This record gives sequence, C-alpha cells and structure tokens, in this order.
Amino acid sequence: MKCIQCGTDNKLKDRTANQGRCTKCQHRFAFEPTSMGKVKITDPMFAKVISDISVNNTLFFTPKQLAYFLDNRLKSRSAITVISGVFTYIIINMWVSLFLVSIISGILKINAFPYVILLINLIYILIIYSNSKSSQLNDKARRSNARYLQILGAFILIVGILAGLFVYESFTIFAISVIIGMLSLYLGKRQLGKIGIAQEFLFQQNQLQDWITRWQQINGLIQKILPSPRQENTHTTVNPDVTAYSFDRLVVCDSAAIAQFLIANNFHFENNCAILSITGYPQNIFATTMQMVRRNSDLKVYALHDCSPQGIRLTHHLRSNDNWFAGSNITIIDVGLLPRQIMANKRGMFIQSDSNSAVAAKQLPVDVRQNLSTEELQWLDNGNFVELESFSPQKLLQIVQRGMVSTLTLESDESNLILIGDTGSDIYAVESFG
Repeated sequence: MKCIQCGTDNKLKDRTANQGRCTKCQHRFAFEPTSMGKVKITDPMFAKVISDISVNNTLFFTPKQLAYFLDNRLKSRSAITVISGVFTYIIINMWVSLFLVSIISGILKINAFPYVILLINLIYILIIYSNSKSSQLNDKARRSNARYLQILGAFILIVGILAGLFVYESFTIFAISVIIGMLSLYLGKRQLGKIGIAQEFLFQQNQLQDWITRWQQINGLIQKILPSPRQENTHTTVNPDVTAYSFDRLVVCDSAAIAQFLIANNFHFENNCAILSITGYPQNIFATTMQMVRRNSDLKVYALHDCSPQGIRLTHHLRSNDNWFAGSNITIIDVGLLPRQIMANKRGMFIQSDSNSAVAAKQLPVDVRQNLSTEELQWLDNGNFVELESFSPQKLLQIVQRGMVSTLTLESDESNLILIGDTGSDIYAVESFG
C-alpha cells in the first residue's frame, strides 16, 4: 500500500514491522486492508474517494453521501471485464476439470471429460447469474455479469455443438451444450432487462463513522464534510432593507441535511432562490424567509425530496398546511424524486427496500396516492425508496439546477412537466430526474 504522504509502496511485512507506519516518512496508515474483513479499504483509495466526491475539495458533502459514494466505488470493482472473465473461466475449466475428470474416470471407467466440463460450466453459469441479481452489487456490476452470461452462452453453444457433432459424435453432448448455452443466453438477457433491483450497503454507517474518525485523527479534518445540521433556535436579526425584498423562487427540502447541503454549496446565491427544509431549517432565519417569500404573489416553490413515503407527501403538505401555502394559489413544482422518475431512469439508482417503508406507503393520504400511477403505487408498496443523498454532490446540484431552469418559462413551455392533483394548474411534477 502506498503512503499518501511520500508515495512509498509499503508491503505488508514492512507495515507490520514498522507498527503501521511508512518505512520512509513514518506517516501512520489509517487502514490495514488485510485485517478489515470483507470490506477492504486502503489509504490511497479513501483519499481518492474524498477528492472525487468533493471534486478536488470544491464541494461540500454529507456523511451519507460519502457512504453512498464509497459503497458504489467498492461495488464497481466487482464488475466483470471480458479479459478477467475469460481468464477466470479458463483457469476454472482447466484445473477443476482435470481434478474431477481423474476421479470420475477412475471410478466409472469412462471418458468423463466432456460431461465434467459441461457440469462445471453449468455451475459457473449459476454463480454468475446469482451475481447478476445480487443486492451486494451495484447496477454496473450486475449488468456486467449479465453481459458476461451472454458471452459465455454464445461460447458454450459454438464449442459444445462443434464438440458434440465432430469430436465426440454424441447427440447427448450436443443436446446438453445447446441447453446450457441457451440457458446462459436467456439468463443474461433476462437480467439485462431488469432495472431497479434493490441494493444493500456493504458496510454499516457506524463503521464509516469510525473510519472517518480514524482518518481525521491521522490526516487532519476532512474539510468539505458537513456536520449534522445545527438546531439554531436564536432568531437572527436581518436588516430591514433586506427583508423589504422577496424571492421569486423557493426550494423546500424534505430534510435539513439536503437544505444544509444546498446552502453550503451556495446554491441559493447561484440560482437566486431561498432554501428551507420542511422541518424548519435553518431555524435562525426560517420565519424571516417565510415572511419574505409570502410577499411575492408570483412565487414558484420547488419541492425536493427523497423518493419515499415521507418525501412523496411533501407537495401535499406544502399545499394543505396553514404554516406553508394552504389557501394560496402559488405554483408548486415537484422536482423529485418521484417513482416514475426512478422507473424511467436507466442509470441504475441506489434503490433500497424495507418493511417499514412498505407500511408507510400504504398509509399515505388518499389525495397523495391518487396522484400516483398503479406502477408507482406498487413500487412504493413493495417498500422501495431512494434517497437524494445517494447522488454525488456534483450530480445532485446539476440535476436540481437543471430542473429549476427547465421551468423558468412555465407558462410557455410545459413539455417537461406533468400536471398533478385536481386543485387547478398550480401543482406540477418534473418529468425526469437527471
């Protein structure tokens, strides 16, 4: 493992002999991958993850965004390339078949080679198929396994048919080869057609916090990682000259963490909008900001939320709650996330699923459920959800900004919007997310 301070490559025996320090500059290593169990992280990898997620230390990010980013980086290493797949396939067929053939041929007194090869290939196909639908892999890795199944199936068909017809002159070998090859092709095609498979994290959130703590003890603070949103109850006095103005646009988030993230990255300055959370963040200027935005009858409100039962309720809450915009006819635009946006997206979002989310989905108000399609309701009722923090900071900022820009000419161009609800032409949903 290379030292992040001087670049010296320290082998395990060097790190062990030097009490976990670099042999050249004596800088302590934060991680020892050989003692980490299933998830293995090196110092250079963690440093690269921090640099990449912050875009070279220019963007703030939340701890949960770091968890998603690191998890995706770890899972992407499981994607099968053609070269690595072919190499593994050859090694397995050579060594395992030789071992089994010698045993089976000795017992049954027959040439067991073709049958052993076909059996090994069948088992190998089932293993790759299992990986192609594993919740421990991301969409990229699963799809690479599915494509590999197709390549493997085509190879088995060609080689098996030729061997059955011309080498062994055996219809049995020919038939088995066709069955196994077609099975591999079918399974590969089937898995490539599947989107939206739920995922699980490779590590617990408390593990990540332990890694962050150790990293900062050794290498100093991670400058762009955000703390938990502070509950500031003290009212901040704002200059009356400022409060005399208003905003044309307001972004309301379903979590304080996302509101904090947008504010920390100056999204409000760059897009000339106010940012609040439905929970009242930031508390010290919340009342003042609400007073200012209510002054503008042409205000556009952008709802930004997780694709979860709680998040889906956001626009309904904004429209029906007296503390927000009940009784007003301002325009509310649901930027997302919505189930239809998840299902239409081919990038492979990090979908999770649990029973609590399924129960909460079935308890959504009738006014909320009637604005969702049958497919969307089924998706939610199955317990599926996607968090905004699963997007990298740069991607999330770009998507939200693009969603707002696409609605600037709302009156003349509604091609990217869907009218929802039956309260008039004042609640819209953005068609796509990213």
